Amino acid sequence: MAQETLQDPAEAMKLDQLRKVLALERSKGFSDGAVVGGLDGFVKRWAQEAHRAVPHPMVRSGLSRMGMLEPQYEAMAPQERAGWVERVLAWSNGLGTLPPVEAKPDATPAPSPTSRKAAPPRKAPRPSQSGPGGQFLAAGQGLETPLGQIRGFTPALLKLLERLGITIVRDLLFHFPRRHIDFTNTQPIGSLEIGKEQTAVGTVWEVKELRFARGRRGSAEAVIGDDSGNVRAIWFNGPHMARVLKRGSQVALSGRVGIFKGRKVFQNPEYEEAGNQESVHTARLVPVYPKTEGLTSRRIRGIVKGALDGASHLLAEFLPSEQRRRLGMAELPWAVREAHFPSSDEDKDRSRRRLAYDELFLIQLGVLARKRAWKEGMPGHPLRVDAPMFDAFLGSLPFTLTGAQKRVLDEVLTDLGKSIPMSRLIQGEVGSGKTVIALAAMLVAVANGQQTAFMAPTEVLAEQHFRTISTLLGGGGRPHYRGASPMLEGMPVPSEAAEIASFTLDGHTKPITVGLLTGSMPRKRKQEVQEMTARGEIDVVVGTHALIQKEAVFVNLALAIVDEQHRFGVMQRSELRQKGYNPHLLAMTATPIPRTLSLTLYGDLDISTIGELPPGRQEIRTKWLDASERGRAYGFVAREVAERRQAFIVYPLVEESENLDVAAATEEYERLSRDIFPDLRLGLLHGRMKASEKESVMRAFRERETDVLITTAVVEVGIDIPNATVMLVEGADRFGLAQLHQFRGRVGRGEHPSYCILIAEAPSPEAGERLGVVERTHDGFVLAEEDLRLRGPGEFFGTRQSGLPDLRMARLSDVPLLELARAEATALFEQDPGLEKPEHHALAQEVARWWEHRTLLVGEA
Repeated sequence: MAQETLQDPAEAMKLDQLRKVLALERSKGFSDGAVVGGLDGFVKRWAQEAHRAVPHPMVRSGLSRMGMLEPQYEAMAPQERAGWVERVLAWSNGLGTLPPVEAKPDATPAPSPTSRKAAPPRKAPRPSQSGPGGQFLAAGQGLETPLGQIRGFTPALLKLLERLGITIVRDLLFHFPRRHIDFTNTQPIGSLEIGKEQTAVGTVWEVKELRFARGRRGSAEAVIGDDSGNVRAIWFNGPHMARVLKRGSQVALSGRVGIFKGRKVFQNPEYEEAGNQESVHTARLVPVYPKTEGLTSRRIRGIVKGALDGASHLLAEFLPSEQRRRLGMAELPWAVREAHFPSSDEDKDRSRRRLAYDELFLIQLGVLARKRAWKEGMPGHPLRVDAPMFDAFLGSLPFTLTGAQKRVLDEVLTDLGKSIPMSRLIQGEVGSGKTVIALAAMLVAVANGQQTAFMAPTEVLAEQHFRTISTLLGGGGRPHYRGASPMLEGMPVPSEAAEIASFTLDGHTKPITVGLLTGSMPRKRKQEVQEMTARGEIDVVVGTHALIQKEAVFVNLALAIVDEQHRFGVMQRSELRQKGYNPHLLAMTATPIPRTLSLTLYGDLDISTIGELPPGRQEIRTKWLDASERGRAYGFVAREVAERRQAFIVYPLVEESENLDVAAATEEYERLSRDIFPDLRLGLLHGRMKASEKESVMRAFRERETDVLITTAVVEVGIDIPNATVMLVEGADRFGLAQLHQFRGRVGRGEHPSYCILIAEAPSPEAGERLGVVERTHDGFVLAEEDLRLRGPGEFFGTRQSGLPDLRMARLSDVPLLELARAEATALFEQDPGLEKPEHHALAQEVARWWEHRTLLVGEA
């Protein structure tokens, strides 16, 4: 049967009609007045007719890429409209000389490679709702339908998808690609350029499987040609391609073109049948998805495409219509589709802006709701300042508060005097004096007959706080210890062995009792502290997670203090609050909070900043050394010890790891003791040691019985050794800027010049940039911003979760969009704090759904 061909695609597509309408729209200033009823309806009808009339892959991909099948012209801003019209005009001008395309299939024999006559394309299924099992959704199924209830999702596939957090239909729609590959550059085969990502459409002349020696997977090779020439394609470790591709079929290939033995070749290209279906893997901006072993990005791409075709229309718009129009935000179903399979770079960016705004807006609504619930909930304990006792305490301090400390103290005291429970975060540099502010707040609670719980993330830090508080109280009163050995009676500072210390301050009639409660304490001592706390005999309990165990009972807890609070989850913070009746909350961190995190992660807290260091704190000289210069660093440590100083040497791991080529503290302790510093006294400290062992090591280092402390990141916070002048960090490229700054803050606390030495074996370019920044910069707030920029929120506070809800499209570096979301959420709360108005019902449901499986502050426990 003879073939019917379309010799004049331009006429069939009525290109002149499209161009005239677009030119008229341009002359009208892109006002959407060129066509009665608006440009969207005209363009959609024109595109559908063109799609049917000219089944050419370049036409099909262009219609999709330009967004003409589902135009959104009405929703665009004027500048966006102008850009879109010009792009469509430029695209249409390039369609005048398309090669002929055969309109009907025929069962003629496969052509020989020499004939180069294009074979008729096989009829493709209608692009619709086909997924792994054909029709994607059955009657009654929706976005919350488990994938296991959808035909085609086998148990094996479900298990693989679950690894990616995909269990329901909605999860598929919001499993966004991590990047796109631009395969829009479609070229005749004879014009393919070496080294570029390109797409070619041609006929499969040959295809064969390449077999190798036993034990090696085979490959597949094909020859594809068009009227301009032939090109080889090879799929390494993909012998199945010899069965997938059929001789005589038309395919589109996308990928990087290389050269082998003087001939052009596609290596492992993406492919798909060229025909009536919309391009998914080629000839477009192709999504690349996060994947897991056993599930390729290509397979995920096909599954997601099926879900988009079959379920994206079910996505309900939840942004208030007035807000969406005013901000120029795209509609949600369109934005989700374009996020996966964008028609252009501009549409991809417009989609990302809408979806990123959604995430930031929902975060803001969540944190503002939590702040409102806390502020407007049940009243707390207003605490009155006992002036005589408070003045006696301030007068007993061995230093004078800085101006920043006085300002923050006033903010805290004002909060404590209100019936609305305080919810405040104090941020300040290492050594800026946050603990004395916390102690002042404790004394206010004590003067009102109330108890305080002070929770720290590690036992080392809890013991440090217990010792610091006892030292500061001991300066203005008479100490009395329980739990200490008789040799310690009358000493001005309790040792780690004393779990309970009482002090009588001038102006206060009863002793102030401080207790220490940690998980590794002997059962008898822990029980004694718990019983005294339950009877109200201990005023301030300093501890770790042991404070939130059910055995820890408070009679009248009025103040909860959390140090390095990013190490705790919101549930742990909530459990500590529940130990009392709406107690005041004071959180502290020595890691400066970047502005973007203060608007998200800490959006429910009032923030006070101590931006001034006490007099006498010095700038620590910092130097980044190559691993080959390690001997110089060791020599410097030895010289400082010879001057009766002390040093820290920090390692990333406790023990050697088979997976990480990083020196471990325990092995290096042995090596340094034996080979490098045989005449020095070395100590070893890490988090896996028993509490009694850690106490012994720290006591020896404080009392100068050891010269060098070999340790891990356990010394990041809470260690105060004024005689230590050197901080040597091994594997420095494995730490973030904020953490390196914390290490550096362990020295420079005395009168002698201090130094921080960073050693990295073979840092990546990104790690090298971080090390250079910390070498040049000593401002912790600047370093925190840089750390967030370089590493992102997922690693900002360590290797575990940052505590921020899963951000799939938003970037915390996008401050203007974040501030816009904050302003919109705040304005919305002022007019409808409960989201109870009818126009906000859909938004209220989305906020509840979005936060159902997301918990802020899920940080390291």
